[in-house]
Amino acid sequence: MTDTGTGAVQDEAVGSGTAGCAGVVQPSDKLRDFLKGLASEQRQQMLELFAGGVELTVGAVAERLGIAQSTASQQLALLRRGGLLASRKDGKQVHYRVDTPAVEKSLTELQAYLRTCCPPA
Repeated sequence: MTDTGTGAVQDEAVGSGTAGCAGVVQPSDKLRDFLKGLASEQRQQMLELFAGGVELTVGAVAERLGIAQSTASQQLALLRRGGLLASRKDGKQVHYRVDTPAVEKSLTELQAYLRTCCPPA
């Protein structure tokens, strides 16, 4: 902790990227996108729609959640970027489904990262 001279105290570890994890390889951008995808309650609700291997279009997701198609499209794009969903085009329609292999890969990477960064006591 450092006094900033304004009476505020700043934590020196903030923004360092490796605080508490010296020498540990940082998570990949893909893993960061995976975690970002899970960070929103709305995106978590979206993911629940895909349980059991269901495949849905943007319009179906928007309708089931009672949100605008543009919002659904943006959120689905974040989930896809994070490797949580895969998509396929069928004419003008885009169908989304859970990308199980990518999710498993991200979970494995997260587990390995946590073991090296924050091992159990």
